[in-house]
Amino acid sequence: MLLNSLLVAVLSCSVIANAQAALSNSTYFRPNSTGFRLQHGFETVVVQPYGYDGFRVRAWPFRPPNGNEISFLMDPPVEGPSNATASALTYDTTINGTQFFVIRNGNTLVKTYSTLGVGDNTTQVRLAFYRLNGDGSQTLLTNEYAPLKALNPRYYSWNGPGYEFFTAYSFSTTSDEQIYGTGTQQDHMVNKKGQTIDLINFNTHIPTPLFMSSRGYGFIWNSAAEGEMEFGTLRNRFTSKSTTLVDYAITSAPAGDYDTLQRRLSAMTGRAPLPPDWSLGYLHSKLRYENQTEFIQLAQNFHNYGIPVSLLVIDYQSWAHQGDWALDPGLWPNVSYMAEVVKNLTGAEIMASLWPSVEDASDNYNTMQVDGYLSATRSGPGTTDSWNGSYIRNYDATNPAARSFLWSNLYEHYYLNGIKNFWIDQADGGNLGEAYENNGQSNYITSIPYPLADVLYHAGTQMSVGKLYPWAHQAAIEEGLRNATGTQMGQPCDSLSLSRSGYIGSQRFCSMIWSGDTTAVWETLSAQVASGLSAASTGWGWWTLDIGGFQADPTVPWSNNIDEDAYRELYVRWQQWATFLPFMRNHGSRACNFQDAYTCNNEPWTYGANNTPIVVSYINLRYQLANYLKAIFTQFSTTGRMIMRPLFMDFSTTDPNVVAMTQNNSNVTTQQYMFGPRLLVTPVTLPNATQWSVYLPQTGAASAGAQPWTYWWTNVTYAGGQYVTVPAPLEHVPLFHLGTRADVFSGNVF
Repeated sequence: MLLNSLLVAVLSCSVIANAQAALSNSTYFRPNSTGFRLQHGFETVVVQPYGYDGFRVRAWPFRPPNGNEISFLMDPPVEGPSNATASALTYDTTINGTQFFVIRNGNTLVKTYSTLGVGDNTTQVRLAFYRLNGDGSQTLLTNEYAPLKALNPRYYSWNGPGYEFFTAYSFSTTSDEQIYGTGTQQDHMVNKKGQTIDLINFNTHIPTPLFMSSRGYGFIWNSAAEGEMEFGTLRNRFTSKSTTLVDYAITSAPAGDYDTLQRRLSAMTGRAPLPPDWSLGYLHSKLRYENQTEFIQLAQNFHNYGIPVSLLVIDYQSWAHQGDWALDPGLWPNVSYMAEVVKNLTGAEIMASLWPSVEDASDNYNTMQVDGYLSATRSGPGTTDSWNGSYIRNYDATNPAARSFLWSNLYEHYYLNGIKNFWIDQADGGNLGEAYENNGQSNYITSIPYPLADVLYHAGTQMSVGKLYPWAHQAAIEEGLRNATGTQMGQPCDSLSLSRSGYIGSQRFCSMIWSGDTTAVWETLSAQVASGLSAASTGWGWWTLDIGGFQADPTVPWSNNIDEDAYRELYVRWQQWATFLPFMRNHGSRACNFQDAYTCNNEPWTYGANNTPIVVSYINLRYQLANYLKAIFTQFSTTGRMIMRPLFMDFSTTDPNVVAMTQNNSNVTTQQYMFGPRLLVTPVTLPNATQWSVYLPQTGAASAGAQPWTYWWTNVTYAGGQYVTVPAPLEHVPLFHLGTRADVFSGNVF
């Protein structure tokens, strides 16, 4: 380890020396370049300015790209110089593999450098990225990782008969670098340093190769392929298993200025539209309401109890056959009438679930099979999974015609009948969204580790474009809703979708992402906090979860049982915390001792007489926060400013403790966060708590009048930079605010 560290230090010195020499020679420096093309033997690398303070890098061996490659980047970016479209591989300079070059875009520079020194016959040119600081100095952000006698940092290999190749790109890092983002994993971590994450989507696991670094840069691995991202001690590495093009982007901001960094990244990947106002209220669901009569009775009960609700959900298997994309008329005989009654009773919208699966018995199967709208497999009969005793094929979300066909069914059967919001469940791609095949076919064989189906799509294979599937599925609903309303992407949303998966730039869609089918235990509640903060750092402001967890943990007798006091306590703690999430969504497959419906209840009044007033009080508080919610969603839409804010976002420059605690993934930084600019939220994640310890970050220097923290429930104020223990009976979530409560309620917080 010491030898490796010394090598990195020597190489970094070489990089800096070469870069300084290049900058002093106008032959090498092109401050206003539109890009350069590096030809190095069989390999071509094109580097272009992209957005403000950023660069886009594309590379390939031998055969050039054909222009049809999948990209998740905005082209042009939302903000940036007019020459930064990068839609074509334009450049004004060509160099070879032994020449040095420097170009600048805003406060970021990209430089070529030698791994062995100028003039050496074995020189190999690499890329390094720097930030230009306010005082004129430069900070090395990262460079291609190329210690002596190592794999090439730009690595290619061919593992099959076709032209598509495996690639691995390696970049330098330091042991103290912190990595934020990467999508969502159930790992309790905000800092992903030390992790190797599989780039394959399945239930509760939405890995996305986009991150912010504590060194002051953001990075996007713009690939639809499955692969890995690795954040090691000395090397960050990204792989694509099967591709025809390497494509990544990098941008920078002053150290500690994460809002600017997120603004730069969201300009590259897209900004979120404004959600409909009603969606910021209480969203209610369970597994599952069985028919029209029960659903109308649900609305009647909300009306009778006087509890506000903004969305009621019809969950899965409400159809006659998978792939019908219509409610079963035997159970839901008059959908438009039902929607009207629900609206009159509660004012609520309705959401309906759809799955991507199509079974042979569906009315749509023959048409979709003949027209090529179904995904297939590279061998075998073409089935991609099974469910409820039927083998199925998933519709091909990567096929624009298949997306249109899906929407035509949703429009006819739901939208025209008053249901305009869609839950795109099982949207992960490959199989029906689990990490194995044979989902639900038999209790005896689901645990066998069958691999994901070797799927063929319109756009490629599961290995080459598998990460596109959930993104394209979200796009199917977005395209349909925009066509139905005559609005353009980016304009405020009238309706929305809910997805269990997503990818780079999913925030562009009118689509919530939730954390998947989690277990109903305390440890899982704790894990969701870090998962939500990682989602936020990836750019997904529209994040939510299943309040109370989705399913029981079989090792915990009381888990998910609405009649057990132990679970009721967990549910109340989960529900009060969810008041301070981007979307407050209740859902779950509950167990019960006393069942009065086909499935166990999950309504606010079913968790015991003592708990109902607590649950209802937080639903009401959610509506009281309407102006605050609108303000923070507006900022997110306009600038990319995060809604859920890990503590490092706001306090890394004012409180060194926050930096240290984030690096170590301490409970403080994985369990506490800012919700917008004024609210510090700390969910209770252990049973039987009556008080709770909270760390209050230092908001600035005391001499400069640092703002104090006020405990929401007692109005007691505290100075930052200390731990405090506050009362936290079951009815109180630990909640602090900066400034006045009146400002919070008014939304006057920026």
